[in-house]
Amino acid sequence: MSEGMNRFLGDTPGRVLVKLIVVSLVVGVVMSAFDWSPMDILYGIENFVRRIWNLGFGAIERFAGYFLLGAVVVIPCFILLRLLSYRR
Repeated sequence: MSEGMNRFLGDTPGRVLVKLIVVSLVVGVVMSAFDWSPMDILYGIENFVRRIWNLGFGAIERFAGYFLLGAVVVIPCFILLRLLSYRR
């Protein structure tokens, strides 16, 4: 049971607890210095998703266009290079 717990946590429970306390303290100090709260982070994520949605997925459409444009050149070159190296 103890070995399974250590494997799950990545270390002994005591050491993991100490690491979590230290990291929580550092993150709390940084968030306090920037005057952030957990709700600010959630609102930021919400605003990001809302902006992407309001763009009408234009950014995703542009990304897909760039991807297809590049694929038209890259895929035939890849196939040609594989065929040329196959003969060797």
